[in-house]
Amino acid sequence: MTEKLPLFPLNTVLFPGITVPLRVFEDRYRALVHQLLRIEDPAERLFGSCAIREGYEVGERGGQSLHRIGCILQLTEVESHPDGTFDIVAVGRGRLRLESLETSGEFLAGEVALLDEEPESVDAEVATRARIAFEAYRALLSEVRGESLLEGDLPQDPTYLSWSMAATCLLTMRERQNLLESPTAGKRLTLLTEMLQAERRAMTAIASLPATDVARTGWSPN
Repeated sequence: MTEKLPLFPLNTVLFPGITVPLRVFEDRYRALVHQLLRIEDPAERLFGSCAIREGYEVGERGGQSLHRIGCILQLTEVESHPDGTFDIVAVGRGRLRLESLETSGEFLAGEVALLDEEPESVDAEVATRARIAFEAYRALLSEVRGESLLEGDLPQDPTYLSWSMAATCLLTMRERQNLLESPTAGKRLTLLTEMLQAERRAMTAIASLPATDVARTGWSPN
């Protein structure tokens, strides 16, 4: 089963369960917001976001090539400005697979398949290892930066734990996309443990390497 959703491509990977603020200034994305606001039921104000594989967020070449696996978002807050721009807040509601892209309308849209989380019982040891890896990573980042970073308690639920860690940790676009494409929480937590261990080894070898990007990383338990 597929359905048509408005699309808001970004130069980042978004995850289910995570809240994201977005600045809307390009005409086609203003049109997207206006379209969503015409929907009476706030729970139905849904749109999709796929990370841009090649191209730009804005302009004629915006969203030239997109990753097929993306995130379904629900518009939850809107602040309009006199110049016609918006500041919006959206929350991830699930994953999607982009089947086709429609570029002829006022805004980008896509025929998408909604991807359910594969049912599983996550081994407690897998979640524990991921938590330990995150705590060590957070401590080392804080030491490198000279201040406390990524503060906040981790979720208990394994699925939300995997999404929260994926959104919070300082990872490359390819790593974030790999996490989004992972079908289960257990696989994501295993991947995250490996990624964070690799990050710690890199930081230990070149302590200042990740510090330049730390200020762009925000921790949100929402």
